[in-house]
Amino acid sequence: MSLNSRIAQARAVIQPRLETPPQVALICGSGLGGLAEHIDAPVTINYEEIPHFKTVGAPGHKGRLVFGTFAGQQVVAMQGRLHGYEGNTAEEVVFPLRVMHALGARTLIVTNAAGGINTDFEVGDVMLIIDHINFTGMNPLTIGAEQELYRFPDMSHAYTSELRHKALAAAETCGMALRQGVYIGVRGPSFETPAEIRAFRVWGADAVGMSTVFEAITAASLGMEVLGLSLITNMAAGIFDAPLAGGEVLEVSEAISQKLECFMAKLFADL
Repeated sequence: MSLNSRIAQARAVIQPRLETPPQVALICGSGLGGLAEHIDAPVTINYEEIPHFKTVGAPGHKGRLVFGTFAGQQVVAMQGRLHGYEGNTAEEVVFPLRVMHALGARTLIVTNAAGGINTDFEVGDVMLIIDHINFTGMNPLTIGAEQELYRFPDMSHAYTSELRHKALAAAETCGMALRQGVYIGVRGPSFETPAEIRAFRVWGADAVGMSTVFEAITAASLGMEVLGLSLITNMAAGIFDAPLAGGEVLEVSEAISQKLECFMAKLFADL
């Protein structure tokens, strides 16, 4: 079955349950699923109900779409994202984004939990993504024999500068400092070695994570405006002697939840 046919089947299940199409797609990263809890008049659809959606396996990812209104915007939030390290192809990871675009979303706000590479960063910082490095060895636009769907999008401005300016203004209003930097996406699930982190720093990366690059590439190919945000939940390997573990994510996100909620509300109101 073609990609367009799969998208149409998923859309046919979702669209009758919506009164108004979404304008903004929000992908909630690890520890950030609580952002979707602030959507008004929510309509919730589990991934299992939607044709061709994969189930999620990462801790803290609920695996559902939440539609509704947030700060005056019609929103669809992915409360739980797919990852390559779960065994998904790059194309499977971005299929929900393609469906959200088909439903009407033209702006993407993608969030993630990341490790800090830049030694000026601290745990609890939020980084505004200005660019990325795709070090996964995969690309979501390699869709096999469906040649008519190939895209060669310009990635020079994949992260929309106007949205970054609005994010900086929203953060200032809420008294939240925003870092800015380059995100490097790796496949995982193992954390990086200290040698890899040193190499990534030389390349110009400021934070590292196991998501986001596929969604940003796909959004660029679809002509969407994109804003990327990384919550720095730990410093990457080799910066400190402490071993790395995934448990910090929820703890750090909880610590800054109030400022983050204020920031997102101000940002969405200005979209």
